[in-house]
Amino acid sequence: MFIGIDLGTSSVKSILVDGNDTVIATASAPLEVSRPHPTWSEQDPADWWTATLQTLDEIKAKHPKEMAAVQGIGLSGQQHGATILDKDGKPLRPCILWNDGRSEQECIEIAQQFPEISKLTGNPAMPGFTGPKLLWVRRHEPELFKQVAYVLLPKAYLRYLLSGDMVEDMSDASGTLWLDVGKRDWSDELLAAMHMSRKQMPKLVEGSAVSARLKPELAQHWGMAKPPVIAGGGGDNAAGAVGLGAIHPGDAFVSLGTSGVLWATTAGFAPNRNLPIHAFCHAIPNTWHQMGVILSAASSLSWWSRAAKSNEKELLGELGNDVNAPSPLLFMPYLSGERTPHNDPNIRGAFYGISHDTSRGHMTLAVLEGVAFAFRDCLAALTEAGTKITKADAIGGGSQSRLWLSIMANVLNLPLSRLDGGEAGGSFGAARLGRMAATGESPSQVCKPPKRVETIAPNSALVSQYDETYRRYRSLYPALKGAFT
Repeated sequence: MFIGIDLGTSSVKSILVDGNDTVIATASAPLEVSRPHPTWSEQDPADWWTATLQTLDEIKAKHPKEMAAVQGIGLSGQQHGATILDKDGKPLRPCILWNDGRSEQECIEIAQQFPEISKLTGNPAMPGFTGPKLLWVRRHEPELFKQVAYVLLPKAYLRYLLSGDMVEDMSDASGTLWLDVGKRDWSDELLAAMHMSRKQMPKLVEGSAVSARLKPELAQHWGMAKPPVIAGGGGDNAAGAVGLGAIHPGDAFVSLGTSGVLWATTAGFAPNRNLPIHAFCHAIPNTWHQMGVILSAASSLSWWSRAAKSNEKELLGELGNDVNAPSPLLFMPYLSGERTPHNDPNIRGAFYGISHDTSRGHMTLAVLEGVAFAFRDCLAALTEAGTKITKADAIGGGSQSRLWLSIMANVLNLPLSRLDGGEAGGSFGAARLGRMAATGESPSQVCKPPKRVETIAPNSALVSQYDETYRRYRSLYPALKGAFT
């Protein structure tokens, strides 16, 4: 038996899986995000631990026999978050999250100091990344910065509480701006430039390797026969790729989670210094990937459901099963700024084209299409970087909507496959990483692709209509940029 724990932005999800990839149990606990100032996004690390305990307690209560047989635990998590600890391993402040935009000025300064930074890191300096956040703390909270003994990413903090060890995997470390992604090691040069040092960093391991072992008292609490090993794990998208079997060059998927990702597995480190796309280590050895990232994917629909005072199922139900034409409105999904292709933390979303004839259904459809257009921006950036994608799988909560995937297929002009269990995402991949760490099996033995329930092909008539609508969508960003500068 193997456990996967996925520390997301909106919840912690835990999953219990057997050696045949059969899901025995799942549990989740919600998390809240604090936004005390414009562009800020924070969480209390204590809430992650409370939620994790809740999910594992729930699984143990329902499946004590299976929990006793757990051999390995894998971790998946939201990336980039700056969890800042003192010398005693206690958080000094709330974690500054991946979608926090306060460090824009620090990113400008990093780019000026290191114009070729992406050659090492595979990424330009972006406010979402960990390094700029620590520079912000140094500038705005100098007394606190002097107390910083360790900096952990969110899932590494969970590992620390589970095991007492400070360890991180390569895929998550790739999102700090402190890792030499090609060498898969911390860069002393970059750390020093950002007033940090290697001694403040966790030990690095591959995602499928043993990183630690569960504390005996926690193993006893959950009725485990012996403390299981804990795998290095993976950043949420890398763990999702492991769950999908996307471990071979050319494998691709779209993730419709809180944020959105268009992923392509690559055989080697493939940075592109001219575009805001990511080149990261994969969660398995000797493998890398590229991805475009949008900051508000399924969270755009969640926002709209709150604003419309209706649940998402009802809103989608009003649209029916098929789309015959694009919405007369345009929606710009920049609720938290945007990463690919704009690298702009200050841009904000908008509806455009509202008239007396506008209905709630028009607005819902525009939200779905706006997210799809943002994914097309990612596809265009990856294509410009030389990465060719001809088809893709789909994961994340939004992938459960066939209507949304059909819109995505038409906007991207790509066949998209719905998967059996595609909403499990990072937690299932984390369980697989825990299995590899416990058994020594190879990625090719464990990372089999799930069953494809359905492949949705583009509709040529709608593809041409969406081409024109996308052109108008692209024209709006400069106007919004001017309005929000």
